[in-house]
Amino acid sequence: MSPFRGRTVLLGIAFLAFVSLGLPDGILGVAWPSIRTAFGVTLGQLGVLLASAMVGYLASSFCAGWLVARMGVGALLVWSSLLMVANSWGYAVASAWPVMVACALLAGLGAGAIDAGINAFAAARFSAGVVTWLHACYGVGAMLGPLLMTATLAAGLGWRWGYGLLGLLLAGMALAFALTLGLWRLSPDTGGSRRDTEGLVATLTYAPVWPGMALFFLYTGLEVTAGQWSYTLLTEARGVAPTMAGVAVAAYWGSLTVGRVVAGVLARRVPPRSLLRAALAVAPVGGALVWSADGATRAVLGLVVLGAALAPVYPLLTADTPRRLGARYASHAIGFQVSAAYLGAAVIPGAVGVAATWRGLDVVGPSLVAVGLAVFALYEAATRLGVRRGVAAPSVG
Repeated sequence: MSPFRGRTVLLGIAFLAFVSLGLPDGILGVAWPSIRTAFGVTLGQLGVLLASAMVGYLASSFCAGWLVARMGVGALLVWSSLLMVANSWGYAVASAWPVMVACALLAGLGAGAIDAGINAFAAARFSAGVVTWLHACYGVGAMLGPLLMTATLAAGLGWRWGYGLLGLLLAGMALAFALTLGLWRLSPDTGGSRRDTEGLVATLTYAPVWPGMALFFLYTGLEVTAGQWSYTLLTEARGVAPTMAGVAVAAYWGSLTVGRVVAGVLARRVPPRSLLRAALAVAPVGGALVWSADGATRAVLGLVVLGAALAPVYPLLTADTPRRLGARYASHAIGFQVSAAYLGAAVIPGAVGVAATWRGLDVVGPSLVAVGLAVFALYEAATRLGVRRGVAAPSVG
């Protein structure tokens, strides 16, 4: 296979891989009422499934750099995809609730390793614009997953068939990874060579890694807080009709996905650092519009501004990791960042929920502004720290 054709095939599979990453994430919400009825469990047992998946996700994403060094990116993607297949088909045939919980752990292990591994590979091999488009594909998958389960339920096939079909799609992805195993190679300088566990420890003790982890923690917390709490804020505290509130939230997620497509084009003409700085400066403005919204119009405007501003942040921060921290640290660091993002998605919306319980839903707006300002300030501080220390990182070998 010629280098050009190999790169084209690799890029196509990478786009499909990000779609496949998004597919399972929206399915559970649609399937949960049917699952709960099938096993006779309470509403709160959804938290058990999510907690089990979180344990697996954090474990595999945190160790992804070590796994890449030991197995290589290609093998990691194959085995992780097979774990996702086992999860989907395990759900489809599970006869007892503990089996579902165990399968959720498999889902977390597979998703965490795929997420961190493919992000590390993309940051090393693709431009910032391409990485941004890859993350837009994740949004496509997150949209298609619920549609798949909804169509299955509407056809009267039941939620188990939905997971069976999902497993079939993910098995196809695993096969694609296996057939292109030789294309998923990283050079030794990007962390793709075999190393011992000292690389992981050395990365953790390298000071600039920690601001990056904090950035992903705060950013993802902001993104998920806006998505999870805006509907409740608008309907229960702003008097917006449920239909219009739903449109506003849909507009937020839509602007996030479309914004990544646009940002991928802009990243070819605008330095990624300048694009990031502009996006992070605009995000608190969107939060302020949501905060001050007393009707649907300003709420939609605020959420669209916020979603568009946040769109390039995760992919561009990921793409910038090898430059910001040094290529030798990138695989471990991206795994740590993905873990921190997952934690932020749980902790910050949860904290806002606790605050809303005590102080009312009006805390949501100022929380969006405060976290947005914190992300901007931390990015500026991390950038200055990187400049003082220099771009290249010392060897971890």
